[in-house]
Amino acid sequence: MEEEKQFVVTTKNQRFLPLSRPQEEEWTGPFFFLQAADTQVGMIANYVVKRRDYGWEQEIKWAEQMVQDINAMTPRPRFLVICGDLLDAMPDVEPAMRKDQERDLKQVLVKLEIPLVCVCGNHDVGNSPTPTTVASYRAEFGDDWFSFWCGGVFFIVVNSQYWEDGSKVEELASEQEKWLEEQLKVVRERKPKHAVVFQHIPIFLSSPDEEKEYFNMEIGLRMRLLSQLCDAGVRYVFCGHYHRNAGGRYKDLELVVTSAVGVQLGSDTNGFRLVKVLADQLQHTYYPLGAAPTHVSLPET
Repeated sequence: MEEEKQFVVTTKNQRFLPLSRPQEEEWTGPFFFLQAADTQVGMIANYVVKRRDYGWEQEIKWAEQMVQDINAMTPRPRFLVICGDLLDAMPDVEPAMRKDQERDLKQVLVKLEIPLVCVCGNHDVGNSPTPTTVASYRAEFGDDWFSFWCGGVFFIVVNSQYWEDGSKVEELASEQEKWLEEQLKVVRERKPKHAVVFQHIPIFLSSPDEEKEYFNMEIGLRMRLLSQLCDAGVRYVFCGHYHRNAGGRYKDLELVVTSAVGVQLGSDTNGFRLVKVLADQLQHTYYPLGAAPTHVSLPET
């Protein structure tokens, strides 16, 4: 009997192990990756039918369809990144239910045939994260901030919840700030083909000067981050959290908000984003589950 595959944490010491070879720092031509967000297993029960005994069968089916779509692709995507809210149950409110949701989602994600990048969302560490909830996330899904190279492109993964409410984790939030500045120094000095940030909460939804609401960042913080990232040479930020597709521009930085694999809060269909990395730009298209291409064409240079 074939042994059941186990979910493996793939980040360590702020490094993403599947793409840690020095060769990844060199541009060798176009490639593509996939970005998803908010699988949020359990959200239907909590927010739609409002019955915690309802279960999460539908969210698991959506996640299974995503994995099926991805594994059918030729050539292989370099990786899949899920930009936060892997599960719905908050670790500091419903830890037992979260463990069950975690078990069921991992059984799906382990079937992926490409590397998985996990980004931390508010439902993954709580709206007001604590050292305990952060430690739990790290034990189950890996580091909540790290960076990696892939094909000459530099990717930076951050925990946006430290910006939203770092009041109980001031030391961790400070550590991430210092670390982020070190990563931006890499961008300035090494000048990768592209520099890309992955996070959960969008800096803004459609315009840098929009009002603060639940799904975006406070305007003072927003402008500081946009200036910090843009000045360093980051040109793309990919987010989730909104459960709708959105996005906009700040100077020459594009911010992309991708709708959920799970429950939708707008008119979009459950899906994920295919991102082509070309020499001069990133091109991205959102595909509903079951509708993604099985063959992805890329230019040769």
